[in-house]
Amino acid sequence: MLTAVIIIAGFWAGLQNALAGGGSFVTLPVLILSGMSPLAANLTSTVALFPGQVTSGLAGRKLVSGAGRLPFWALFLASILGGALGGVLLLKTPSHVFTLLVPWLVLFATTVFAWGSFVRKPGASNVHLGPANAALAQFVIAIYGGYFGGGIGFLMMAALTMAGLPTRNAGATKNALAGVMNASAVLLFVTSPEVHWFEALALGGGALLGGLCGAWALRRVNERILRIAIVCIGVCLTIGLFVKPI
Repeated sequence: MLTAVIIIAGFWAGLQNALAGGGSFVTLPVLILSGMSPLAANLTSTVALFPGQVTSGLAGRKLVSGAGRLPFWALFLASILGGALGGVLLLKTPSHVFTLLVPWLVLFATTVFAWGSFVRKPGASNVHLGPANAALAQFVIAIYGGYFGGGIGFLMMAALTMAGLPTRNAGATKNALAGVMNASAVLLFVTSPEVHWFEALALGGGALLGGLCGAWALRRVNERILRIAIVCIGVCLTIGLFVKPI
């Protein structure tokens, strides 16, 4: 029964990660309730969700692009370096400080994304972040992603749309970069005795299927509906995290 719950959680997390992000907020509570420590749940979740992120990124690769004058290779480099640094920090330090920041980060990212999608005047320019600031934002997000990871999808969606990418392209690019930044962390985590491999395989199998479904939906869902769904997920996650933090 518990294995089935973990598989379902993985599917939902993979689907949610492909569309908007925040999948780890589904998997972490389930893994902790299964008896893992928060650290073990974090490491296991990161390793398990990684294949689904890679699959989602590959499935939506035709929509992946750079942000304005910032080429994709620069975003790729910032992601892999930041992810490696975040992974090292997680293995060396406690994660409680980042955990306390998660609700505020998700609230900020959701607010920025909602403002850019529904409040900004139609004729106004989408570009608010220049190439240097966009690269720096991605590097900082990647550090956080390698360290804890909760809410990185929302943070990247906010940064990429502020850098000039349309929502659909930002979603696909976010999926590709999530896989890139977690690749560095996963290489560090796979040797850790804290990873529970049976649960990781069950979670990862569900996440693979969910990621493919999410990538399919990303190409076909109406963009306005997609924006509304992303904001709704962000609001629900923010409320849940403030009411009962992970």
